[in-house]
Parts: sequence; structure tokens; C-alpha cells
Amino acid sequence: MEPQPFDAAGETAAVPVRAAERATPRAPGRRARVVAAVVPATVMLAVGLWGVDRGGMWRDEAVTFQVARRGVPDIWRLLHNVDAVHGLYYLLMHVVLAVRADEVFLRLPSVCAAAATAALVGTLGARLASPRVGLWAGLLYAVTPMAGHYAQEGRSYALVAAGATGATLLFTRAVRTGSWRSYGLLLGLACWLHEFAVLLLLAHAVSLMLVRADRRVWRGWACAAGAVVLALLPMVLVSRTQSAQLAWLGPPTWRTAEGLLRAFLGSGTAVHRTCFLLALLGLAGLAAPRGRLTLARVCLPLAAVPPAALMLASQLSPLYVDRYVLYSLSGAPLLVAAGADTAVRLVRRYGRRWLRGRGRVAGAVASALGALRRPRSPLAAAPAARPRVPLVAALGVAVIALALLHQLPLLRADRDPANRADDLALVARVAATKVRPGDPVLFLPAQARNAALAYPQDFRGIRDVALTAPVAGSGTLYGEEAGPALLRARLARLDRVWVVIDRDLVEGRWSPAGSTERAKIALLGEDFVPVEESMGPYSSLRLYVRKGEVSAAPGIPPVPLPPHPVPR
Repeated sequence: MEPQPFDAAGETAAVPVRAAERATPRAPGRRARVVAAVVPATVMLAVGLWGVDRGGMWRDEAVTFQVARRGVPDIWRLLHNVDAVHGLYYLLMHVVLAVRADEVFLRLPSVCAAAATAALVGTLGARLASPRVGLWAGLLYAVTPMAGHYAQEGRSYALVAAGATGATLLFTRAVRTGSWRSYGLLLGLACWLHEFAVLLLLAHAVSLMLVRADRRVWRGWACAAGAVVLALLPMVLVSRTQSAQLAWLGPPTWRTAEGLLRAFLGSGTAVHRTCFLLALLGLAGLAAPRGRLTLARVCLPLAAVPPAALMLASQLSPLYVDRYVLYSLSGAPLLVAAGADTAVRLVRRYGRRWLRGRGRVAGAVASALGALRRPRSPLAAAPAARPRVPLVAALGVAVIALALLHQLPLLRADRDPANRADDLALVARVAATKVRPGDPVLFLPAQARNAALAYPQDFRGIRDVALTAPVAGSGTLYGEEAGPALLRARLARLDRVWVVIDRDLVEGRWSPAGSTERAKIALLGEDFVPVEESMGPYSSLRLYVRKGEVSAAPGIPPVPLPPHPVPR
């Protein structure tokens, strides 16, 4: 099937089909659409698998790792108290880690989901514009550092992005066919992986407004949207009681929005500016005739509405983190690719006029040379038709490859555990060399126990001073700890204790509000002195010895205890 001409709005134009064209096979068109999905998925898979076993988990990944290895009843008990929003994901990872419990399998679902998202972006571009646009958009998604970052994170965000992008693809089909069941089911699943995926409904509503859809379309979409909201309602009610987990967030600012825009449109000044200008050019599809579901009318709301809605809501109650709207990233490369396609057509249109006069001279020379050739025998076989090489598409792929090379240092640095929020493997390795089986260990705060839960082999045989019951059955992330009185009694029996301390505590950047945590700091300051310290970028391992036994080692400051808790 020959490529169709494009109108001024940047979308495929409807043209009459001649009888000869009806008889031609449609395989080339199908092949191009397959390429637009498979090639980006392959590149994304390669980027995701590159360095996936980076040798360290950060705190959120460690939570996934230790929670998913609990029994299903223990996970269910936990969700009643904390992390209900991640419940379905924990159950999924329980199955995955039952096969093999290591960092590769922890991140493998995210890698596969990111590859699926790249394929869906390519398919969406091929459906709304052309296979060439789909190929470019899918590849742009695959080489975006933000996509590569979350492809290697053992959390639910890459899976949510795949579900949301697939739901958007089904949305475009449902608008045309009136079948909304698959759309509602997939979007509902994405929302149960993370409840903020429900903001995608707002994006799709804006798309319908831009299209000026008729009542039939609005009615079908409203029924599907209502079913999604009703299915999500139980999670919303439970998660509202757990909102204290987000107490560390602050309201987003204009700088936050600028940072998200840069994350969506690539790192580096040259890449970012080029993608920004092309995305603006890709908005030409907004001017298409009424009733047409163009790429711009789908992808601009997809990229802009969920982040904007969450940022506005966060001015009242802070909820915004960029990973919560990772799924909106799918819209940005599609707008950029559509803009690049529009630029190519503009160059063709106006460049052809300039070359027309020069072409007459070249044509005359070619005719003269042809006349000098030996006449072909009528019995000679005609030369075989040579396949048409999509030079423009290949040129676009080459430009994207250059963008990948430009961003390669950032992608390489992202695979270093030191560039994540923290590195619990480093803490565990230090503990394995210092702490012996039977040694007492105090975790300050309780969240520091995450290192021991994620890497139990490095803390094997220790005596956890504050813990009162096994963590798995406690219905908490980090276990239940003794109150101040019991903690004082336990420490009174010790002459030395190892303490895993958060560096923010050591440097006075925050102080916990809980009575047990403040009692830990007070008792260490009253009865013990630090004599040894192994410092990491995020945590410290200190050996405390009872006062009078030995003098404090110089250069090790005490843990400060402000009169009032300092929020993190």
C-alpha cells in the first residue's frame, strides 16, 4: 500500500482509492507498522537490560524486594496499614521473585514493561499519523533518559506507563468503533497498579473536547470512565488513611514543572531545544477539521493534563512526584516525531519549487545520455523492480542515534548505584565486614533496617536491639519496635552496640518525631560514646561503647537531638 498524502494539519488525508490500488497487496503497510513497534521495543529492551544488575538497591526497591518475598497473608496484612497503592504490584512481584529472588528479576518486569511501552508508542504513532512517525516516536521514547531510568527500577511505574499507553491506544480505537470494554479494563488495571493513573481519564476527556465528539462517543467513554472510578474507589478509601506516607512532600513550583519538561524532552541543551521546537510544530494537528482524532489532539493532553492536574492538586495537599506521572511521557516523543514529519514535508514542498528550474537542465542532460545508449532488445528481460528505500525514515533514525550518543554519559551514570537516592548494598557490605554474629545492632531510624531486610545474608545472626517481633508478620514495612522504657532496659544490659544511622540524622537535616526514635538518640548520647565509624554517602555504621570503658574517638560528632522534630 502506497503512503498516503498528508494534509496541512500533519495527519493522513483521506484520498480516493483507484481500482488498481485496491488490488495491490497491503503487506508493505503492515510490515511498516510492525517495524514501527518492534524496532523501538528492541532498542528499549537493550537499554533496559544494559547494566540492569548494577549491584545495589535503593530504599524503594528494597521495600519491593523484602515485601514481595513475604507470604501472601503477610502482604495482605501490610496493605491494611501502609502501601495499599502498591498492593497489586507487590502480589505480582511475589510471583516473580518466587522464581528467583535477585536484583535482575526484581527489575525484569519494569524492563519488559518499558519495552512494551516503546512498542505501544510506535503503534500509536503509526495509527494516528504514519509508520514513520511511529518509528521515530518509539525510538525517541526508548532513548529518553527518564524512560531508561524507570525501566531499571523495581517499582510499579514502568508497568503503569505500559498500561496507560495501551489504554490510550484502545481509546483511539474505541472512538472509532464504539467498543469501550477493553479500554476500561486495561485502564482499571493500570489504576490498580497506581491510583494516580486515573488522571489519564482527564486527558482523554480533553481529547474528546478537542475533537468535539458526538454524544454517542461521550456516552460510551463516560460509562467506561465511571466503571474505572468505581473499581478504584476501595483503594482510594484505604490509601486516604495512609496519606501520612507522603508527609515528606512539598508543593511543586515552576522549577518543578520546568524539570519535568526537560525530563520529557531529553537531557542536554541541544537535544532539549530541538525536541521542544519540533513538539511545537507537532501541535499543527490541533487545527484539523472537527471530528478528527489527530495525533496532537491525543498526545498533547496525554503529556500535559495529568502532570498539570497533579501539580495543581498538590498546591492544596502535596502529592506530586515526577514518577507518579511517568505514563505521560508517552505523549512527548509522539509530538516531537509529528513535528519532525511536518518539518520534512515543509522542506519537500518548498524545496521542490526551488529545484524545479534546475531539474529541467538535469532532465535534458539525462535524455541526451539515454539517447547514446545501445537500444534494448524487446526480448531482453526487464530489470527487476528495486525496493523503495525509506531514506527520510532512515535519516530520522540516524538523528535519534546521535541524540542517544549525546545522552549516553547520563544513561551510563544512571547505572551507578551511587547516583540513586541511596545504596543499601554499600551499607550491607560494610556491615558484613564489621559486625559479627551475635553482635547487638540498633537501627536509627527504623527505616535503616531496610538494609538488613534487603540483604539479610550480610546481617546474619545479629541481635536487633529495638525489634520486638519478626518484621514479616508485623503488618509494617520495617517492624514493630520497643517503646522507650523497654529500649532503655535493653540498652542498659549492653556495653557496646553497632548503630546503622541515616546520614541526614547525623548531619542534623532532620529529626524523627516518634518517641522511640528520639529515645534512641537520647540514650546513645547519655550512656555511650562513638569509637568507630564507617561512613557512606547515605548511611553510617558506628560502634558505640558505654561511657567509662573507653574515650570517644576524635572527629565523630554525636547525633543531634533538636528540641522539636525537624521534618525531612
